[in-house]
Amino acid sequence: MSRFKRLSESIWHCQYHIVWVPKYRNKILKGELAKDVEELIRAYSNQKKCDIVELNVQIDHVHLLVMIPPKISISDYVGALKGKSAIRILNKYRNLKQKLYWGNHFWAKGYCVDTVGLDSEMIRKYVKHQDRKEKRAEQQKYPLQGVFNTCLSGVGFLFLHPHQD
Repeated sequence: MSRFKRLSESIWHCQYHIVWVPKYRNKILKGELAKDVEELIRAYSNQKKCDIVELNVQIDHVHLLVMIPPKISISDYVGALKGKSAIRILNKYRNLKQKLYWGNHFWAKGYCVDTVGLDSEMIRKYVKHQDRKEKRAEQQKYPLQGVFNTCLSGVGFLFLHPHQD
């Protein structure tokens, strides 16, 4: 089976690794809220006929590896995904609107996107297991504190290095 998908006048394989964070990078994406965020991402992607390869909702950021048809721009996809999910989240979790996220802005501005080519399997594993590797790195760095900090600071570039699993 070909890795390419078909549209009426094209065949395509457009895969992207997208990362974005909640406003102020608050560590709130856990429990029921994280499940809701994942469901919203899956529902919107399905509606737009985008295939999710991997999705990992971390406590303070989201990793999404997705195949997006060439007729949809990345900025339109991410903008609508973040906008629609923010509205639904803030409507369901009204306490967030009062405390942390005034002005209907749940997500921080911007996102990181990278195209995925021949290294898609490595990136898929990275997205899938990134939380375990971060926790392991933090435990080695701060063995007594057990503090969970991420290597990412805000939305920026991800430098992917081959890891041995």
